[in-house]
Amino acid sequence: MTLQSLLVSKDEQAAAVLTPVLTGFGLGVHCCGYADALGRMTDQKFDAVIVDYDDPHSAGLVLQNAYQSSPGHNTVTIALLSDQTKVRSVFGAGANFVLYKPISEQPAQATLRAATALMKRERRRSFRVPVQIPLQLQVENGSEMEGIMLDLSEDGLDLLAATPLCPGAIINAHFSLPACDHDMRIRGEVAWANPNGESGVRFVDLAEHLRDALRSWVLKNAPELPPEESDPVSQCKLTDLSLGGCYVETESPFPERSGIVLCLQAEDMEVQTEGLVRVMHPGHGMGIEFASRTAEQREHVGKFLEFLTSRPGTLPQLLITPRALAAAAEYDHSSAPDAEEPDDPLLELLRNHESMSQEEFLRALREQRNSEVTSS
Repeated sequence: MTLQSLLVSKDEQAAAVLTPVLTGFGLGVHCCGYADALGRMTDQKFDAVIVDYDDPHSAGLVLQNAYQSSPGHNTVTIALLSDQTKVRSVFGAGANFVLYKPISEQPAQATLRAATALMKRERRRSFRVPVQIPLQLQVENGSEMEGIMLDLSEDGLDLLAATPLCPGAIINAHFSLPACDHDMRIRGEVAWANPNGESGVRFVDLAEHLRDALRSWVLKNAPELPPEESDPVSQCKLTDLSLGGCYVETESPFPERSGIVLCLQAEDMEVQTEGLVRVMHPGHGMGIEFASRTAEQREHVGKFLEFLTSRPGTLPQLLITPRALAAAAEYDHSSAPDAEEPDDPLLELLRNHESMSQEEFLRALREQRNSEVTSS
C-alpha cells in the first residue's frame, strides 16, 4: 500500500531536491504542471499534493481541488513558497505545510517526516471495511430515521440515510456488527454528505472500550492490513507549559487544527493527553491546546506542572504522534468556552494567534515567559 504524492511545479531545482526525499519516505512521486494537475487529481487519489506558489492563482485552485476531490478531506497539502510574509495567507488557502524556497534537503526532510506520519495515520483512519448492515440514527434535536451502513473504520463510517444529512451535523447511531458482542451506540459528526443520502461520519467522544472493539473488528475483517502506526516525532523541546496548552520547538511541526497525542515524561512521572495544534511555525515549532474536556484531564496536567515546579531544572521529554489531519469538533473549545475555565495567558495566546506573524507571536511568548505570567 504505497503512498502517492503529486508535485505541481515548474521549478527543476525544487523537484530535484524533493523527489529523492519523498522517495526515501516511501512515497511514489508524480510530477506535472498547473494545467495538468486538476485532471490528475480527478483520475487518481493522492495522499499528498505539493504545489509551487510561484503562480498563486493556479496554486490556490490546486489546493482547493485537492480538498474537494477527497471525500474525507484527508489529502495532505504542502505549499512551496518564496515570500515568507505570505505564509498566513497560504495556510488560509488550505495548505497544511509550507516549505520555503529555494528548497534545501534538511528542511524538506524535517517537514516531510511530519507530513508522512500524518499520511500514514490518515490512510489508517480512512481504511474502511465494506459492510452492509442496518442502523438507527438520529440527528441531534431531530427525529429518528433508518439507514444502511456502507463501510466502517475505527474512526468513522459511511452510511446511506433515508433523508440527506448536513455536513457538521451531530448524530447518534445504533447498530450491531457481525461476530461482535458489543452493542454499538456511537455519537458522530457528519464530515461530508451527498444529496442522495450518502454521508461520511467521524466518531466523537467514542468510549475507549468501543474504540478497542471497533479496531479489533476492522483488523479481523479487513481484506488487507492497514499501515502501522506512525512513529513519534523526535527532537522536540518543551519551552512553555500551562494547564491549557504548551509550545514545542521542533523542526517537524504538525499542521494547524490537526489532532495529536502528546506524552510528557519526567523522571518516573508520565502524562498522556490529546490535543489540537493551534499555531504552527514551519521548521520552528507549534502551539498545542490540550483536549482538557474534564476536570480529571486537567488534574493530570496540573500534577505534572506541580511536579516540574517542585524540581527546578528538570527537563521533561516529549513524544508526539499525529491523531488526525483535522481534529474533531470535540477538541475545539474556542467557540464555546467553559465558564469555569481558569485564566490561562498561554492558551489565550494560542487561540488568538491569527493576526500575528511568527516573529510577533514568539516575541509575545518570550514576554509571557520572562514575566512569569504563565503559571504552574
